[in-house]
Amino acid sequence: MRIMQDTRILLRTGAVPALLLAAAAVAAGTATAAPAAGGTAPAGAAGPDFQYVGQDDRVHGLTAPKGCVAAEGGGSRPVTNHTRGTATFYREPGCAGAPVERLGPGTVTQVRPYFASVRFSVTG
Repeated sequence: MRIMQDTRILLRTGAVPALLLAAAAVAAGTATAAPAAGGTAPAGAAGPDFQYVGQDDRVHGLTAPKGCVAAEGGGSRPVTNHTRGTATFYREPGCAGAPVERLGPGTVTQVRPYFASVRFSVTG
């Protein structure tokens, strides 16, 4: 019970961490999405399947991404992969060159210094 009371106090006083605010913004639909890559979220969805903070300091999100996708805003920093497959990051556009990072399903990591494109494995 103490934890719930402390949480209510934090929410009432406005002391909510910036990451939670960013997640709320994404859920509210303020993040950018690449329609050709992922389309729109189904009704009642909690948010994008894949999201990252770009070099442009904006939160970007994709729903149901497939194949090679350009990282709008120049991808870097926190990356969240809630897809069912692996996300492979490349510094070159078009998923060219050697991969710089792989992120399994349901994981979060930092990708440094940046990535320009991401290939999503096909899942059935």
